[in-house]
Amino acid sequence: MSLTGTLESINNRFVGGLSHLEGIAPLLLRLFLAPIMIQAGWTKFASFEDTAAWMGNADWGLGLPFPELMVTLAAGTELLGGIALVFGFATRWVAIPLMFTMLVAIFSVHWDNGWLALSDATSWLANDRIQEAVERKAAAISLLKEHGNYSWLTAKGSITVLNNGIEFAATYFVMLLSLLFTGGGKYTSVDYWISRR
Repeated sequence: MSLTGTLESINNRFVGGLSHLEGIAPLLLRLFLAPIMIQAGWTKFASFEDTAAWMGNADWGLGLPFPELMVTLAAGTELLGGIALVFGFATRWVAIPLMFTMLVAIFSVHWDNGWLALSDATSWLANDRIQEAVERKAAAISLLKEHGNYSWLTAKGSITVLNNGIEFAATYFVMLLSLLFTGGGKYTSVDYWISRR
């Protein structure tokens, strides 16, 4: 057998062996996304009036029409969609409204802040907003060291400045897009077992 034939045979066995495990990747995506979506939906419902006021107010919020309806749709999509992701139920169908929710978040909430979720001045993606945040963070740390118990405040993690860029929402969108194409996963989802029947 030629070297090419041997390599092809090894590759075919390797890829064939992986086919039995192909449900793991969608399962991990689902289990990563589910608590994020559930928490986001829960938080919107828990602070329904404040969230509706923020969504509807054009001066200090998003200025969206029908804010109560928007909160209900977003929160319901995230909460119910997150629960469905846990079980891998209707995964492809659930991914679509969740992706839409992520697009709304990207373009209406996070876009003006650039890519980064956290202000990291060392990143090649840092913008002027992040450079300004570095100065403000340094001032805040200085004040806390002088007038607060800085070691207690930072005992469980360092102080950072949220940039609120599109990084997380875009990442979730890509993960959901992957689930749209793969489905819930072989052996690991309700969808798979329903399709087997």
